[in-house]
Amino acid sequence: MSQRTYNELWAEAQVELSRLLIEDLPAEPPRPEKDRVVFFQRLTMLYVRYIQIFRQLERVYDQLVHPQKRQVIRVILDGVIGRVLELKNEMVEKEFSEYHYMDDVLHDLKLRPADLEIPIPRYFLTECNKELQEQKVMLTNILKMVEFTESPEPVMIKDMSQDEAIKIIQVVERARQGRLRAKLNKESRNMNRMFSTKDTETLSADVAAVCIQKVWKGYIARKKTKIARDEEMIFLGMIMDPKYRVPCPAEITAQANEVHTRTKQTEYEEDYQKSMEAITRQLRDVEGHDISKTMKDQIRQWFIECRDATGSFPDYPDEEDGGSALIFAEKNPQQLVEEIAAKEEEDTNNKPKGKEEKKEKGKKDKGKKEDETEAGLKMLPSAFLSDLELGNKIYIDVWKNRNESKNFSQRHEVELIKEEKRKVIEADIRAQVDEQMRQELADWKLAVDKEKGGKGKGNAKKKKGSKSGKKKKKEKDLTADRTLESLCQELVEQGLLKKANDVRLQDYLGDYSYLGTTLRQNDIEPMPSLSDVRQVLTLYAILPLGSQVVHEKAPLIKAILLTGPGGVGKKMLVHAICRETRANLFDLSPLNTAGKYPGKSGLAMMLHIVFKVARLLQPSVIWIGDAEKMFYKKVPKEEKDLDPKRLKKDLPKCLKLIKGEDRVLIIGTTSDPLSAEIKSLCKMYSKIILIPRPDYGSRYILWMQLIQKQGGEITESLDISSLAKISDGYTPGHMVQVIQAVVTKRRILQQANRPLTAAEFVAPLAKFDPVFQEEEEALKNWYAKTPLGKKRTKAATGKEEEAPVKGKDAKKKGKK
Repeated sequence: MSQRTYNELWAEAQVELSRLLIEDLPAEPPRPEKDRVVFFQRLTMLYVRYIQIFRQLERVYDQLVHPQKRQVIRVILDGVIGRVLELKNEMVEKEFSEYHYMDDVLHDLKLRPADLEIPIPRYFLTECNKELQEQKVMLTNILKMVEFTESPEPVMIKDMSQDEAIKIIQVVERARQGRLRAKLNKESRNMNRMFSTKDTETLSADVAAVCIQKVWKGYIARKKTKIARDEEMIFLGMIMDPKYRVPCPAEITAQANEVHTRTKQTEYEEDYQKSMEAITRQLRDVEGHDISKTMKDQIRQWFIECRDATGSFPDYPDEEDGGSALIFAEKNPQQLVEEIAAKEEEDTNNKPKGKEEKKEKGKKDKGKKEDETEAGLKMLPSAFLSDLELGNKIYIDVWKNRNESKNFSQRHEVELIKEEKRKVIEADIRAQVDEQMRQELADWKLAVDKEKGGKGKGNAKKKKGSKSGKKKKKEKDLTADRTLESLCQELVEQGLLKKANDVRLQDYLGDYSYLGTTLRQNDIEPMPSLSDVRQVLTLYAILPLGSQVVHEKAPLIKAILLTGPGGVGKKMLVHAICRETRANLFDLSPLNTAGKYPGKSGLAMMLHIVFKVARLLQPSVIWIGDAEKMFYKKVPKEEKDLDPKRLKKDLPKCLKLIKGEDRVLIIGTTSDPLSAEIKSLCKMYSKIILIPRPDYGSRYILWMQLIQKQGGEITESLDISSLAKISDGYTPGHMVQVIQAVVTKRRILQQANRPLTAAEFVAPLAKFDPVFQEEEEALKNWYAKTPLGKKRTKAATGKEEEAPVKGKDAKKKGKK
């Protein structure tokens, strides 16, 4: 598409965003909603509409080349992402579930389930500053070097018994005999053919022609019948037209244009940065002196006007208040002096109050909180709506009605750069002018009013920060004398820093849950689909890790626990999160850390190095496989030597040190959460994601996509529906192993003559044990004991509406 089309898409997104902001920030605060269902319906409606804007803006930001427009869109895009995360957090708190079903909202807005798919912004991978690129290159070189220098594992010599040796010899001998027998059979068949050929009488030309015609007409008739059958199936919509299976020339051209547009973006951005530097230098040289002179004249005029009005020279405004910027406000000298004096009085009055005042204030606050909770449900305050308002205002003021008829190539606009840089230059010059004019004012006071120069400084505000004598203890740097490269090399050699597999989140296949809303309306809690799991991890892990702005302001998630049966793709999801956000992968699994950094000091050093490197190389993912081992109720005898509970005390302490500016996420995976202490596990992981076995729709997609990925062809002979039906209870891991066993290189070559059938997959599938209903029910019952699960069960039974009894009433009940 052209740049004009993307500009129109941006305008449409901004119109919808303006409507949403009016609804999200009404002039008068809305009344609290008492009906939970109605309030949740409003939340879901806002959530879906913000997602539509997010999808549209992400597309525009990826393909628009104008550098100044992209800056505005980036601010708005980050704000929309943050608002989506805030709404998701509020939906979880109101519905007490990580998974939500919005079929009714999709129906009202006339959207498809695919429109709810949350996109992963492409700038997570494409945009990267020079420092981060150098760190990534350094880390890649270390990983390659360590892989190259690692010596192969020594061959283990095992003691072999006599029976085992005899069996090996027998296998080899039988194979030799089989090859010899096959060779003899081949020779005998060739000899039989030679003797069976007789000198038959030569056929006449007419008989030979009829024979050839029979064969040819039969072949043509079968071919025409197959073409007619395929055309009928295509007409009925039962199979896809072959021309649509291969990308058409228009699609290939569009993809090439997108790649060319991204290269043009980098070229325009470099040109824009160079132009900004040149314009800044030019403005400083040409206008800097005049700006400084004008400021000084205005400040001197203000000095004189203040002395004429009040009889004495004023005190110069502090830097914290804005310096001379206060002088240029639209106020007369008398008002300005009064305002400065009022501020100083407020600062002196803002002292810690007595105990009685604090108590009264506390009682009032408690009363207010009780009134608010009793009133009903309200929207939580947002940290991103102000950014969205600012971005929307910039769009309306600058870009909405701007005439760009002369800027066909969409290069940067010089006048906008000058307007922006003038403000920066004025701020820099103002700081220099303030220092000079403070000294000049002191000289005037000394000369005219005969005041001491130091008197004005006595009224200056005391710097904040010295309120309490206590200082927070800084974390000790145990490796202050070491470079980042040496720390990375040590972690790679120890196997704690690994290279993530090249897996995309879109490779985690799964279908939409179409019956979720219906089941919940009938008081049945549905199991989430694999598509729901993909959506939740995009919101909780990928979007915050990919953007620094979003991570700092959005609801902070430090640790996520992925739990589910073996083979559902927990490890794959961890690698996909790293791949989509360019995050580094640290492995602190109990089995991986066993025997490394022994002792308490060694453990402290290991955690210090891991978290230090994770912060320096952020975004980072710290993976803890078999997370239940760290919180075992009872350690099995065979694992006592490995000391799996080694990190139980120290890792939660390190978790508390993660702040909003640290894009570090801990992800635990477990297949057996029942063997762990549930309280300790829930304290460690704020978000627990239950991953189920795939439903019918997901199994159908998995069989089809995985067979094609392996090289198999989907034909009428292969009944995918039957395969999806009989594989109920089997995980994606089972399906991958079965497909790899059946669709081999040799079988791929035979597909032309012998297409794949469903029966071929049944025998290998039967060798695996499925995830039985009992195991899934045990996981559901365990999840019901987690904090969010308890809230969900209470909400289902209606107990959450009962107000908690506090104070004297609670004591009376206890006595009874």
